[in-house]
Amino acid sequence: MQALLTKISLNCGGRLISLDQPKVMGILNATPDSFFGESRVNQIDEMLRKVEKMLAEGAHMLDIGGQSTRPGAELIGEEEELSRVDPIIQAIKQRFPEALLSIDTYFGSVAKVAAQMGVHIINDVSGGDFDAHLLPIVAQLQLPYVLMHKKGDANNMHHKPSSDDVVLEVCNYFTEKIAHLRSLGIKDIILDPGFGFGKTLQGNYTLLRNLDHLKLFELPVLVGISRKSMIQKVIQTNSESALNGTTALHMIALERGAKILRVHDVKEAKECIALYQSLFPSMT
Repeated sequence: MQALLTKISLNCGGRLISLDQPKVMGILNATPDSFFGESRVNQIDEMLRKVEKMLAEGAHMLDIGGQSTRPGAELIGEEEELSRVDPIIQAIKQRFPEALLSIDTYFGSVAKVAAQMGVHIINDVSGGDFDAHLLPIVAQLQLPYVLMHKKGDANNMHHKPSSDDVVLEVCNYFTEKIAHLRSLGIKDIILDPGFGFGKTLQGNYTLLRNLDHLKLFELPVLVGISRKSMIQKVIQTNSESALNGTTALHMIALERGAKILRVHDVKEAKECIALYQSLFPSMT
């Protein structure tokens, strides 16, 4: 099987990050209601201990989110979201100034403030649809942008299953969205197929099985499947016991060209990448 990409890099605010080798993005949830309890970070000291552990285990970047996107989560406004992530970003920048940070938001104002504080990547589950100000701000910031496929709005994006041909739908979505991003002047784009967002259970697996179809865009692909319900439902477990299933699917994602794994468990993801590289040395 041929790798999705061989060489690509991201310009993260002047820092050139190579994706020649797959990278791990650790999840930091500054939320009270994220689906995986151990990923929630509320106290600053607790958060810094988690950051230190993730970096020590080999996380290449950290994704900070103040808004839960789990099904049924209560939506909060941009001011409350910013109040959650602001102290966390400040604390990380002070303690770990070299850490590569991503902000998980669909608000333009949150993205702008986070970038001013030193965040390097904008990770948006909305594809720019929830806040008209976001994409122009991303273009102005000239930071890498994670474009995720979803259907519907913030209230129902989990409840609008994709069509029978989920792969074609995702590819069509990316074709349209990438053209729009390019027209705005956004250069560094990362594609996230949006596992769990507007897909049936089987649709998620169809998409993962055909992930290498996204190579036609010649852009890096981020996969976020860590401990999700698509794993829980198949092996009849919960998020706390879904690590083994997560690792199994991470190997499939890497084989099919994923360049970034967004994970709750950094050590295990790094080990998966190491095994993948030993198994397929010509693909990395």
